[in-house]
Amino acid sequence: MPQEKDVYQALLHGLVTGAYENSKKLRPEYLRIDFDCSASTIREALFRLSTVGLVDFQEQRGFRVPKASAERQHELTQMRIFLESEGACLSIRLGGVAWEARLSAAHHKLSHIEMRVRSNQEYEPLFELLSKAEQEFHETLIDACGSEIHKQTHRLIYQQFRQQLIGLEKDFEHFPENILQHQEILEAALDRDEDLIKSRIHAHLARNLAHPLPQKKPHWPRAEG
Repeated sequence: MPQEKDVYQALLHGLVTGAYENSKKLRPEYLRIDFDCSASTIREALFRLSTVGLVDFQEQRGFRVPKASAERQHELTQMRIFLESEGACLSIRLGGVAWEARLSAAHHKLSHIEMRVRSNQEYEPLFELLSKAEQEFHETLIDACGSEIHKQTHRLIYQQFRQQLIGLEKDFEHFPENILQHQEILEAALDRDEDLIKSRIHAHLARNLAHPLPQKKPHWPRAEG
């Protein structure tokens, strides 16, 4: 019989890869059959997932897959832009050659899978590999930021972001421009250009914003006299 941690990981994976429909009710008494475990094990795993925003829970109403919305996606995109931009800048300052090597390796893996997707034009068979490689690249980008809280928060937001993205896009597919954008992010990181990497992270994620982010207002000096 699977352990609760195994059930948790399996449910988490299903929630961020679209295995459970948007707003679908998650019934432990039914899911226990799929996972060959007790309903209480399913319930504990769902409670844990509710604490990280991947499952909605209400007393008397039980568990449900969160509803996907453009506004929610916008807010999560804002947080990803902020966390990845700040985390990448800190990694540029604090990370050394070892971080550069890890980031280059993560990008090499991601780029290889992305090119296979583009050349074969078969997204679905490689979806899981691509999703894992993309998450690994973005996590490695901020890995040398020096803050475990920053990295943990990014991981939670990233998972919620992916769940919302798949929930909103019924014909979810890979964007070919991601290949160039990931390459540009890598180059900015290796060049240790903080302004450029912020710009490229924003460009990479901006299509997921429901409306433009507010721009910094110009500061006009007060007129004398």
